[in-house]
Amino acid sequence: MEAKADTADRLLIPLHVSYIQKLGENQDDLLYHMTSHLRLNAVYWGLTALCLMKHKDALDREQLIDFVMSCWDEKAGAFGAHPRHDAHMLPTLSGIQILIIHDALDRLDKERVISFILSLQSPSGSFSGDRFGETDTRFCYCAVSALSLLGALDRLDINKTVEYIRKCKNFDGGYGSDVGGESHASQVFTCVGALAILNRLDEVDSETLAWWLSERQLPNGGLNGRPEKLEDVCYSFWVLSALSILNKMTWIDGPALERFILSSQDNDAGGIADRPGDMPDVWHTLFGVAGLSLLGYPGLDDLDPVYCMPKEVIERIGLRKGWVALPRRSE
Repeated sequence: MEAKADTADRLLIPLHVSYIQKLGENQDDLLYHMTSHLRLNAVYWGLTALCLMKHKDALDREQLIDFVMSCWDEKAGAFGAHPRHDAHMLPTLSGIQILIIHDALDRLDKERVISFILSLQSPSGSFSGDRFGETDTRFCYCAVSALSLLGALDRLDINKTVEYIRKCKNFDGGYGSDVGGESHASQVFTCVGALAILNRLDEVDSETLAWWLSERQLPNGGLNGRPEKLEDVCYSFWVLSALSILNKMTWIDGPALERFILSSQDNDAGGIADRPGDMPDVWHTLFGVAGLSLLGYPGLDDLDPVYCMPKEVIERIGLRKGWVALPRRSE
């Protein structure tokens, strides 16, 4: 069944808060179990969206922390996506982010997590997601971001990491999932975000990359991830995050993108979909709200685009970089 396609001209914050609160209530549903491999990531997506909408306490703090710790893989020393799942780089970063947002990092065995992350770097500088060896620039970003959040960047071979990212850069200024991979907006974020954290944005061809990112906007205002693909709300974050890091936010039509995001809301049940008329999910809800925050949409809290976390959290731990979002508009 399709979500209601009628559009709204404002962000339906109470509906989206309610939508996030209800996620996971029906644990007898097949979809709940089919998405267990994303569970801890989804908790981070939902919590961050709530923070940006100024409803951080809509989810119980202690329940969240308990769930994060229930995903701990004692053998590996990191987090899996769900209790009794093997540790992986993606949920490990999400677990760290949730604990930091809730000022509960004291619950974490930092040294074991740091060792787990560092053990996944190869001689080439790339990172694997887990012990099975798949490499992707996503995992490079996760490693750099997590080590930064844990205050352990000095343990990383930064030059080797930057050298690997450099090899993933393409002629169009973009970055792929690995050396020789096609430029993709989400991989651009992972590489530019990692370089921002490492204070190595000198590696980025800013003008060419900003041109390529601005070319991702389609006539309906939405953004795609690469040429000849459909628009998708999630690229509102992947593209805008990189543009804000490069101080090029004005290179796209912000009002048109804002209208596209708002038109992708479910006006009945809440949540944001990939595009108008589709079913909402928590992934697109976060990245739609994140995009609106970077566009200066009124009534939202600021997002740090480098870490995809609330700005006040990143400033509290002293990690803010020199990104520039659009000014917050008044109500």
